[in-house]
Amino acid sequence: MRILLMGPPGAGKGTQAVVLAERLGVPHISTGDIFRANVAGGTPLGLEAKRYMDAGEYVPDSVTNDMVRDRLGHDDAANGFLLDGYPRTLAQVDELDQMLDALGSSLDRVVELTADLDEVVARLLNRAVEQGRADDTEEIIRRRLAVYAEQTAPLTAVYSERGILAQVDGMGAVKDVTARILDELGI
Repeated sequence: MRILLMGPPGAGKGTQAVVLAERLGVPHISTGDIFRANVAGGTPLGLEAKRYMDAGEYVPDSVTNDMVRDRLGHDDAANGFLLDGYPRTLAQVDELDQMLDALGSSLDRVVELTADLDEVVARLLNRAVEQGRADDTEEIIRRRLAVYAEQTAPLTAVYSERGILAQVDGMGAVKDVTARILDELGI
């Protein structure tokens, strides 16, 4: 299966991505992991990304797109993958469509984890304390959630129109959320 996993910060997306990828026997492809691997490996794309990151700037879509395109071309992704953290914009949706078309495939499902905002805020505030993130205040967390909702709404609309979007309650025990996702996937 070729799955895109989306969800607001604190909805458990990272945890579910690892569990689902293992369960489905597909690689978990995270843009954060791709960036770190390319930078650590000193690849041309990694060096280009590092230039922007060292300057405190956003890495341009063109570099991110090239990294994702390269990763999707690896042999382990030929029979499926779980994509996490990409696409984040409508332009990236179009780019991903082109990448998958070139590989003769398409997304099977897009799973969006949904969550009660107050519970997510509480979860993230707790995580901030545990990890010593003094800058993760309630105000900042609520702003990140608002930005996510604003930026993600157009993407979920596209995938809903295509009939491949499944919205799954991301709150509760990890195993319960996993069971709900697998049920949506028909597994």
